[in-house]
Amino acid sequence: MRALIQKVSRAEVKVQGEVRGSIERGFLILLGVGGNDTEKQAEWLADKVVNLRIFEDEAGKLNLSLLDVGGAALVVSQFTLFGDCKKGRRPSFTGAARPELAVPLYEHFVARLRGVLARVETGVFQTHMDVSLTNDGPVTLWLDTDELT
Repeated sequence: MRALIQKVSRAEVKVQGEVRGSIERGFLILLGVGGNDTEKQAEWLADKVVNLRIFEDEAGKLNLSLLDVGGAALVVSQFTLFGDCKKGRRPSFTGAARPELAVPLYEHFVARLRGVLARVETGVFQTHMDVSLTNDGPVTLWLDTDELT
């Protein structure tokens, strides 16, 4: 699984002009599921995300997690995180999981977040979405379970 995490002061996702998810302080998580990903990786990644210490403490150090600050999460499916641009000019997405694998793993990741965070919002899987955000910091991190486990 791959996650692009942006610390935000606000973020929202719209589908056909309708707001489907909106948060204030927290993380916008663009989540991609690979063809070989597992529930164990989804659980590991969810735990990693909620415990990332990238919010400032009273001394201004990045020392606090989403759990510490009562932050929210907006999770948006993003198969293009598995885009391979090594050859040619058109990305290949063969590394992305097919929907029958990706949807349950995406939902498992979201459920794990909902088990520990007060607010978790989502986009709509396999739908064109408009995502807007105000990046706080800016702080943007890339997590890939293939590289970190």
